[in-house]
Amino acid sequence: MRDSEIIAKISQGDEKALEYLYRKYFSMMKRSILKNNGTEDEAKDIFQDALIVFWQKVTSGNLVLSSKISTYLYSICQNLWRKELDRKKRLSNEEKDEEVYIKNDEEERLKIVTDCINQLGDTCKKLLTYHYFDGLPMSEIADKLGFSNTDTAKTKKYKCKQRLYELIRSKYSKSDFLD
Repeated sequence: MRDSEIIAKISQGDEKALEYLYRKYFSMMKRSILKNNGTEDEAKDIFQDALIVFWQKVTSGNLVLSSKISTYLYSICQNLWRKELDRKKRLSNEEKDEEVYIKNDEEERLKIVTDCINQLGDTCKKLLTYHYFDGLPMSEIADKLGFSNTDTAKTKKYKCKQRLYELIRSKYSKSDFLD
């Protein structure tokens, strides 16, 4: 099909012209995007977006075609892909900044909690450490600490946790934990 025929069919609302363009040019566009750090799914999305832009330009009468359709579609794809790469780069930089902030924030909170746990008695310190940091099941904690059963360990954990909360509340304000 010649370019003028494709444009005429799209002007008439014939979606088969788009299918034709997809079959004919997708592999070329996909190669370009794959070479530029894209995936096949991203290539599909970009090319479909390019076809939508092309369709809209043709049907609105705003298309000024000074090259072949393949060249026009290729340039749309390149522009869309550049925008996508810029967006990814911005998101990546924002995520890195956020990760550093979250990591520092979590480390500070962990330090506060650890300092307060260390101020509790030895039994509470061990119990809370075994449960929250080591992830041990209550049955194993009960055995390690010599409790008569799991229920006793659970009750002691609850009481230790309450003492920890009271200690943290007495030494720190909510703003130390919430931003």
